[in-house]
Amino acid sequence: MSTGEVETAGEPARVQAAPWAWFVARRTLLAQAVTLLVPLGVWFAPLGAAPRTQHSLAILAFMLLSWITESIDYAVAGLMGCVLFWALGLAKFDLAFSGFVDTTTWFMFAALLMGQIASRTTVARRLASWVMLRIGGSYSRVLLGLIVTNFLLTFIIPSGTVRLVMMATIALGLVESFGVGKGSNIGRGMFLILTYASVFFDKFIVAGATSITGRGLIEKFGGVSISWSQWFLAFLPLSVATIVVCWRLTLWLFPPETVKAEGGVDYIRREAAEIGPWTPIDVRAAVLLGGAVLLWLTDFVHHLPPSLIALAVGLIALLPRVNILSIEDMKRTNYLPFLFVGAAIGMGAVLSATGALNLLTVFLFSWMQPLMTHPFVSTGILYWSAFAYHFFVASEISMMITSVPPLMAFAKAHGFSPAVLGMIWVFAAGGKLFAYQSAVSIIGYSYGYFRAVDLIKLGFLLTVFEFLLLLVAVPFYWPLIGIH
Repeated sequence: MSTGEVETAGEPARVQAAPWAWFVARRTLLAQAVTLLVPLGVWFAPLGAAPRTQHSLAILAFMLLSWITESIDYAVAGLMGCVLFWALGLAKFDLAFSGFVDTTTWFMFAALLMGQIASRTTVARRLASWVMLRIGGSYSRVLLGLIVTNFLLTFIIPSGTVRLVMMATIALGLVESFGVGKGSNIGRGMFLILTYASVFFDKFIVAGATSITGRGLIEKFGGVSISWSQWFLAFLPLSVATIVVCWRLTLWLFPPETVKAEGGVDYIRREAAEIGPWTPIDVRAAVLLGGAVLLWLTDFVHHLPPSLIALAVGLIALLPRVNILSIEDMKRTNYLPFLFVGAAIGMGAVLSATGALNLLTVFLFSWMQPLMTHPFVSTGILYWSAFAYHFFVASEISMMITSVPPLMAFAKAHGFSPAVLGMIWVFAAGGKLFAYQSAVSIIGYSYGYFRAVDLIKLGFLLTVFEFLLLLVAVPFYWPLIGIH
């Protein structure tokens, strides 16, 4: 039976397509139209702002709508915005493209190289096998092992997507060893928590695109310095609590059909055996990645920027005698996130220089100021405002780029701590209810092991739980480590 036909009394009859089907079929065209028409409206509207400010807001509208509707690739839209700022005389070249001389952008580049090191060698697989063999056994322990492994891999694989794909390979074998499949609580629980953990753990450690970008914007526009170790310590208690709650909550929501994993441990042992003995390239990669983590954790002693450490590791891996990465590996690297972050930070610098950032700050955050009278209330307002904002700006990096600079301006204008407000805002980006809010969620959902309602259920409970943790951490724990 073809699309648009139904059977009535044994004979097909053509019916009119639903209005929604018409919209879906033309959504790309509609998105492109909106992306062009709205900025033109902002450009010519009688807003009463200075021409340079208003025109900067028009280009911001173009970039933001391109990211929201995904009518143009993120990196391409960002670069187009920088070119428009320059070509239309709103900013000189060095200002429009200033994001490409920012440490945050190069931290992102280095993170891409470190991800290649982990993918090129067996270090990540060895770590996963080591953890799983020591925790695994029953389904409950296997689930805990998957969550803990995902968290530890965040240190050396700064990409939630890569971690999810890697852990999903292990989970597929484990589901088969349990003798279950799609639709089972075992498969649903494994894939759901791996997906959600891959999204959340990037916020606990400055290792993912969102935390790297968010931290860099806080420092650039907030005028404060947040070390890698300080960020890690700030969220360490939340990390431990989240691991435990993710584990217990998944077991409660999706109780397993089989408690014992007869073939689970055997499967992990076979995977470990297939990796084989350590090779010289694996040893060199482990030393480099382990050294980077150690230097990040001790940056309060040597004060080396995390971007410098990451770049050094990535470039050392390319040296001839080290030979962990090759030029071919460089060619296979996806540089679009690097271009996107550089262009987006340049956008923020232009908005600040043209005065558009001040108007954006008033529009987004002026309503907050009278309400932020107590740490508990302020934390709640920031957390749930960021959670709501994320519904409209689905990409986490787009969310950071468009909201953190005005948030920092708001914090400085009203005497609030840029570090505290920024860290709460970045952390709140981890809350998810729908797959469209993150590329990682979309990939996890595409495996077909959990339903959209499962993500809503688990996401809501974990979002509330993380909020409760912040209510305790922000006023009581953060001041102890110097975040006032």
